[in-house]
Amino acid sequence: QVQLVESGGGLVEAGASLRLSCAASGPTFARITMAWFRQAPGKEREFLAGINLAGTNTRYANAVQGRFTVSRDNRENTMALQMNNLKPEDTAVYYCASGGSPTIVTMTTDFSSWGHGTQVTVSS
Repeated sequence: QVQLVESGGGLVEAGASLRLSCAASGPTFARITMAWFRQAPGKEREFLAGINLAGTNTRYANAVQGRFTVSRDNRENTMALQMNNLKPEDTAVYYCASGGSPTIVTMTTDFSSWGHGTQVTVSS
């Protein structure tokens, strides 16, 4: 059973940066691909960024390409999301997810484990 715990959220002004972290535990085969999603009030959960087991391949949503960077440290069993130039529309609950797919997938149904989320609020 994989357990994921997010941290690092908060309230910031537009243009600021935040770094989210996801601490993972459990079998490695169930967290081959890890990803970040977010969900704003009244909206569906959306894919933001994903990374493969080795950390050599990443994938980003158009909305965050160039502003967000995903990374992972398998020795520490953590994944991070560096978020720069934050905008009010980035306000949402951010979730860490993991799954066993060998490729970086983007659908919520492709991921078997989820964290409880961390709130990010960006003021204008």
